[in-house]
Amino acid sequence: MPFEPDETTMMDLATGVRPPGAALTAELAAELHARAAWSCISEPGDGTAGLVVRALGAVPALRLVIEAWSPDRVARELLAAGVEQGTVVAAGLDRALERWRPRLDPVVVMISLRQAARSGARLAIPGDHDWPAGLEDLGVHAPLALWWRGPADALGAFRESIALVGARAATRYGEHIAMEASAGLVDRGFAIISGAAYGIDGMAHKAALASSGRTVAFLAGGVDRPYPSGHVDLLERIAGEGAVISELPCGAAPTKWRFLQRNRLIAATSLATIVLEAGWRSGSLNTAGHAAALGRPLGAVPGPVTSPASAGCHRLIREYDAVCVTTAAEMAELVAEHLVQVPLDFPESDTETERGIAGGGRTSEQVRVFDALSGRSPREVGDLARRAGLSTMSVRAALGALGLEGAARERATGWVRNA
Repeated sequence: MPFEPDETTMMDLATGVRPPGAALTAELAAELHARAAWSCISEPGDGTAGLVVRALGAVPALRLVIEAWSPDRVARELLAAGVEQGTVVAAGLDRALERWRPRLDPVVVMISLRQAARSGARLAIPGDHDWPAGLEDLGVHAPLALWWRGPADALGAFRESIALVGARAATRYGEHIAMEASAGLVDRGFAIISGAAYGIDGMAHKAALASSGRTVAFLAGGVDRPYPSGHVDLLERIAGEGAVISELPCGAAPTKWRFLQRNRLIAATSLATIVLEAGWRSGSLNTAGHAAALGRPLGAVPGPVTSPASAGCHRLIREYDAVCVTTAAEMAELVAEHLVQVPLDFPESDTETERGIAGGGRTSEQVRVFDALSGRSPREVGDLARRAGLSTMSVRAALGALGLEGAARERATGWVRNA
C-alpha cells in the first residue's frame, strides 16, 4: 500500500478533519495528510522533525523519510534551503531517521484521520486563521499540527488566556484558590488553559465552565482517549463549550514524556502561567519552567508555610522570580503589565531546544549545558553555547530549566553551576 493515498482518498480524509464548509484544495489536503503523518511518526517536541519540516515543507520532508534518504542527502537539502551548517550537524539526522522510519505506516495515518472524523476531531496546522500565535515562540519544537475537539471558533480562546496549573493531590485550600481564580479570570474575559488532570487542573476547568467561561484542556494522548478516566464527563463538557487539544493523533496513549511535552503547549499558548498549589518537585513546576524559558509572566499563589503542598509555589517566589499573586485581579494585572512591554502577537523566535523538565530527568541539551557550566567561574551564554555546541537560544532555554531545578544560578557576569 503506497504511503500517500490517491487524490480522491486524500481529499476525503482531509474533508473529515476540517470545519464544515471550509475551502479545501488538493495542495491543502496533501499538507494536512503530511502533517497528520508527522504527528504519527515523530514524538512531541522533536526538534529535528520541526527543523526539517520548516526548512523543506511538510510534504517534501515526509517523502524523504518514505524514500529512505541518507542523512548526508538530507543534510545537503537542508543546507541548500539555507539552514546553517552547525544547526544541521547538531540536528542528529542519522538518529532522527532511525526514530522515524520504524513508524512509517500508511494504515496508521489513515486510521488516525478516519477516527478523528468519527469522533468529531479536527486538524489545525500552522497558517490556519486561529492557529495559536504563541506556539511560534517554540521554534522548531512547535507542534507540527494540533488535533482538537470543540466549537468552530474554539481556538480563538488563546488570544486572551491564562494557564492555571497545580498539584494533582490538591488540598481543600488549593481547590478553593483554583475555583476563585478561575471564576474571577473568566469574569475578566480570560479563557482558562490547563491540563485536565485531577486536583487543581480539574477544578480550574470546572470553575470556568460554571462561570459560563471558555476553557481549553491540553491532553498528552489522543483527543478521542479522555484521560484521566475520571474526567470523561468533564472533558466532554470542555469539548462542547471550549476545546480539547493534543498534538498526538487519535488513538495515541499518554506517556510520561508526552505529559512533560504537553506542558510546553500550555505555557506557550497562554499569556501567563499561574501555579496555584504545588509541592517541592511537582510536575506543575515543569510548566512553570516552560513559561520562564519563553519569557511569559509567571505567578505563584502562596499557601500555609507548614503545608508541603505549597512548597513549590514558595520556591518559585523565593528563588525563581515568580510574582506572588493572591487574587484573580492580581493575576490579570500580571498579564496587563507584560503586554505593555511586548505585543500581543508574540514575535517569531528561532528557539532550538527541547524545553526543560523541572523536577524530572534532564534533556540531552540540559545535560550538555550543565556540563559546560563551571562551579566557580561565571560563563556567559555565548561561551556556554560554544562549549556545549548548541545555539544561544537553546542554551538560554536550558539555563531556565536548570535554574528552576536549582542546578544553576545567574550572577552579574554569567551563569555558574550550583554544588
